[in-house]
Amino acid sequence: MISVISGGVGAARFLRGLQSIVDPQDIAAVINTGDDVVMHGLSISPDIDTITYTLAGAIDPQRGWGLVDETWTAMANLSRFAAIRPAASRAGENWFNLGDQDLATHLYRTARLAEGASLTQVTGEIAAAWNLGVRLLPMTDDRVETRVEVIGEGEISFQEYFVGRRHSVAVSSVRFAGADVAVLSRAARRSLLDADVVVIAPSNPLVSIGPIRALAGVDELLTARRGSVVAISPIINGAALKGPADRMLTELGYESSAVGVARLYAPICSTLVIDQLDAHLAPAIESLGMRCIVTDTIMSTPEIAADLARSTLAAAA
Repeated sequence: MISVISGGVGAARFLRGLQSIVDPQDIAAVINTGDDVVMHGLSISPDIDTITYTLAGAIDPQRGWGLVDETWTAMANLSRFAAIRPAASRAGENWFNLGDQDLATHLYRTARLAEGASLTQVTGEIAAAWNLGVRLLPMTDDRVETRVEVIGEGEISFQEYFVGRRHSVAVSSVRFAGADVAVLSRAARRSLLDADVVVIAPSNPLVSIGPIRALAGVDELLTARRGSVVAISPIINGAALKGPADRMLTELGYESSAVGVARLYAPICSTLVIDQLDAHLAPAIESLGMRCIVTDTIMSTPEIAADLARSTLAAAA
């Protein structure tokens, strides 16, 4: 069994490649929920939904999130209320776009959570509705919220930073509110304990993998089985392919490079997979006590994603 510690887009593409070469029933994804947000009274799990739609072949290929052939009628109609909304109200905000098809997922999730189902239960039901074989496991059934400190402004939610501000503002710190009391879900813990191989997907190490590592016992669990943990660097030639990982690393005092990623993962991971563009960094990574595998990590096609999955499993072996 393979357990993949996952964020959003990069993890989703890797999992799509992995399920093309391995029986999906043998794959579990432990997914970040620090990005989860409540908008318009609806419970939204962006990383879970991105992985769900990608594995179902329903993701919008241009955006990398949301559903293909989506429409936005509900969001467009919220604009009629902008002029009458009281200044202190957040009713009818439309900076966080929810597509008309996508709304069905959030409506179902919200109703089931209100009935007392856990996020793990609901995620399993949604995955079954999409006929997925891969097990999708939220990192926790408790509430954890990623918060970022914006220089000169104060603390805001991750989604306000990522979507509302289009991650264009500099940050000075990140914290995971609630992680001190939240617990790794039972299913996620079992997955990380029982897996033959644990893969850390090519996701933002600070705000996608970081919330999972912030849960009590996760780093200790991974350290204990470090020899069978392999990570894929999301930083290629000093930059992130998508999102703010490179800028966040620099702003928070880390090195935006595959070596910087290696330093973050070395205590919990024995092998790092890096892109061919970073081959010259292999000696520096190996000096940290890690094996370094060089291959093509830019998953521009499903075939490259499948090849990356093969290389990653071979590295773990």
